[in-house]
Amino acid sequence: MVNDKVREIISKDHVHGGNGSVLLENLMAPELLGEHCKLFAKVRLKPGCEIGYHEHHGESEAYYLLSGAGIYQDNKNMIPVKAGDITYCEAGTGHGIKNTGTNDLELIALILSK
Repeated sequence: MVNDKVREIISKDHVHGGNGSVLLENLMAPELLGEHCKLFAKVRLKPGCEIGYHEHHGESEAYYLLSGAGIYQDNKNMIPVKAGDITYCEAGTGHGIKNTGTNDLELIALILSK
């Protein structure tokens, strides 16, 4: 078990060229993820902040939105998203997400390699 009191929250600016900062909380230590899981984390975006558009090669990424609302970029499509939604970016495609709401947007991010 990894207690929430020992997990570190890291602030990263301009992730993939996006505006503002992203707060990232790794839910499991990298050595526990195994060979196919690259990231399992809770992500928080303040209003106006975003993860810029980026592509995934040899890996896929899913977001499970916990709270808030925003716009998800699925390749060229802009899709409104809210708490309870799940997005999926398969290998060879790209995505990004922006908090367009007035509250924090929180999500779980999972990156799996092939």
